[in-house]
Amino acid sequence: MKVTVITPTYNEAENLPRLVSAFFALALADLNLCVVDDNSPDGTGELADKLAAQHPGHMSVIHRSAKMGLRSAYLDAFQTVMAAGAQIVGQMDADFSHDPARLVEMVAAIESGEDVALGSRYVPGGSVDERWPAWRKALSAFGNFYARAILGFDLRDVTTGYRLWRAEVLRAMPLERIDANGYIFLVEMAYMAWCLRYRFAQIPIYFADRRWGKSKMSLKIQIEAAVRIWQVKWNYRDLRARGAAARKA
Repeated sequence: MKVTVITPTYNEAENLPRLVSAFFALALADLNLCVVDDNSPDGTGELADKLAAQHPGHMSVIHRSAKMGLRSAYLDAFQTVMAAGAQIVGQMDADFSHDPARLVEMVAAIESGEDVALGSRYVPGGSVDERWPAWRKALSAFGNFYARAILGFDLRDVTTGYRLWRAEVLRAMPLERIDANGYIFLVEMAYMAWCLRYRFAQIPIYFADRRWGKSKMSLKIQIEAAVRIWQVKWNYRDLRARGAAARKA
């Protein structure tokens, strides 16, 4: 199956060459990478073009004129890579917080019949960076608990940004209904798929803190996530009802 992983970038020039090297060293057939760069001031976009030239037919770059947010980066890229024939579509950060090596097990899960494979920090075998202070570990765990409790998820890591999707699942989901621009976009996507009763594999990962570059997380993004959770629950009542009806049929 053709696998295309999307990684949005903004000022990731320090990380991208290392990521590309590790990515294409994986023992996976027909593996492809799509970089979505939001006009990074540090030249990430130009660097991505040079790296793509070293991997013809397997690496592409989408250049955008400004920093437009995670939601639009992924939604734009989903359409592009599926039009190019991707059968499995991935989401992965560019800062090495997601180990590319875990893709092997995640791809296997999709090929065995799962609809979505989540790289999870909170299933047995998963963990977060040992260098994180206690307050940060607690905040991350609470953020997941908060979202799961409100939305009624039975998934352990609903904020993870490391995912693979079967392309036909993405085509079937009403992604145009997603409004969030920050990381709550990830929760909203997972919730939509969960409401529609798609099958999830939860693959344990080690989430490493970035070694190079600057984190994109901000207080504004965290506040948006806390508020938006309630909107997500309200906005997708119909999908949850549809999924429940399909399960009874």
